[in-house]
Amino acid sequence: MNDDVRNIVLGVVAAGISAALGWLARTYLWKRRLRRKQAFFGLPENSECLLVVNRDAGSPDLAVHRHDVFALLELSALIKDCGAGAEVVTQDAARQGFGERTEFCVGGPGSNRRMAAHIQAMLPGVRINTDREPGPDRLAFQIGSEHHRMEPGVTEYVLLARLTAGRRRDARPVFLFCGQRAINNQAATRYLVRNHERLARKHGNGSFVLLLKVINSQAYGPDVVELVEDVTRTAQTPLPDPAPDAPIVTAT
Repeated sequence: MNDDVRNIVLGVVAAGISAALGWLARTYLWKRRLRRKQAFFGLPENSECLLVVNRDAGSPDLAVHRHDVFALLELSALIKDCGAGAEVVTQDAARQGFGERTEFCVGGPGSNRRMAAHIQAMLPGVRINTDREPGPDRLAFQIGSEHHRMEPGVTEYVLLARLTAGRRRDARPVFLFCGQRAINNQAATRYLVRNHERLARKHGNGSFVLLLKVINSQAYGPDVVELVEDVTRTAQTPLPDPAPDAPIVTAT
């Protein structure tokens, strides 16, 4: 074997080794990202989760708003990426506790009893006006001492939360997408899908509650979303008892 042939053979071998090492490195990084994603969402391979859907508050029928359907589709793609499966149930058919399976709960407390129960149990610092009568405080959020009113189609708010119950290390999280309108629920799911890696780096696998603002949904749909504030501590701190003659706004 002359020098030219030997150099060609060595070059081919080196290229093959480099390609193999590159493939192994990419596979390792992909698997590590997948494990982190599965841990954040509580969705290990072949696990099952719960998708709790609300009903369309503006429909007399037991219908689901189209934006909530879009939200479920985005969550379904995320669940599939984790190698998990999902069971879809309506808000009045969910009878299990939390912590056994990851749960994604979509919709405000006025159209989703399950959401109302979660807010009452785990977010005592949050009140949502579910009165359907027109008025400036319709569907307004109260978080601690702060009030957040919506301007339909212009400025709307949604709570995005990842919550775990108790101190069990293996407890699965509950994700809440609680918007003032259905399009806000979709905006929150899209925000989570796009930013879950950053949220995992910041919050780990612990609880958080974020207040998001949806900007000009009548023109931009669910795409323009701003983080207003991390309200985790405020939302989990019980509100002081109101004065005896003060009106009470509840989330039920």
